[in-house]
Amino acid sequence: MTRRSTFVLLLVPGLLFLLLGFILPALGVLFAAPGATTEDIFSRLVQMFTDPYDLRIIGRTVGLGLVVTALCLVLGFPIAYLLARSESRWAGVLLALAIFPLLLSNVVRTFGWLVVLGSNGAIGQLSMALGLTDSPPQLLYTSFAIIMGLTQLFLPLAIVACYSAISQVEAGLDDAARGLGAGRTRTFWDVVVPLSLPGVVVAATLVFAGSVTAYTTPYLLGGSRQRMLATELYSYSSVTIDWAAASATAIVMTVLVVLVSGLAARLGRKGATT
Repeated sequence: MTRRSTFVLLLVPGLLFLLLGFILPALGVLFAAPGATTEDIFSRLVQMFTDPYDLRIIGRTVGLGLVVTALCLVLGFPIAYLLARSESRWAGVLLALAIFPLLLSNVVRTFGWLVVLGSNGAIGQLSMALGLTDSPPQLLYTSFAIIMGLTQLFLPLAIVACYSAISQVEAGLDDAARGLGAGRTRTFWDVVVPLSLPGVVVAATLVFAGSVTAYTTPYLLGGSRQRMLATELYSYSSVTIDWAAASATAIVMTVLVVLVSGLAARLGRKGATT
């Protein structure tokens, strides 16, 4: 048996599991919703791209997803870089603390923001104590609240992905660049960032996909004022029982994730070849 045949045989079980356990059920949910025909689903899909209300929800979902992705990369990459280049014996402990929130429930972390952003929360009380406002600002049920909650939710994922990529970049390259006259800032941007780009792309993909499809955090922090695709999907499938609209919403969410994943993969391959 050739090495290629062995490789193909090893892939077959995983591919079958992926096909039977994910792809076929997903297609069934998208195109075989109970009580709705394929024509109903595509009719509702067309309506979503002509209805200002649906377009506003799609735009809000994509916009908040991009903002959260940018924040997670801006905050997570420097943290990952410092941890990857640290020679301290506490580096492993600090990395564990950085990704510790992943061990907590999303609901628990989101309820923490309800306490912080509420009318009697820490931010509101601090703004009143400093004389910035006469009454607590309305922070809950806003886009700001959703962004804060989703950033906290997915920042550990960004740190892990970036840390893995930076760790594969030899630290000696930093010393070589500085030895040739490059400062720390130029070394960071011209050496570390380009070589870590595949990991950055993976981090961006994970964060964006998670932000677009997240339900608990937008529901608790955004409420009915700041609806996103995931909260609309829940409403269609559990409240109004509109399966055609639910399937159409799921298709839009899936297409968004697939498009971003494909674009990210293309950028990652381009960065790896430069």
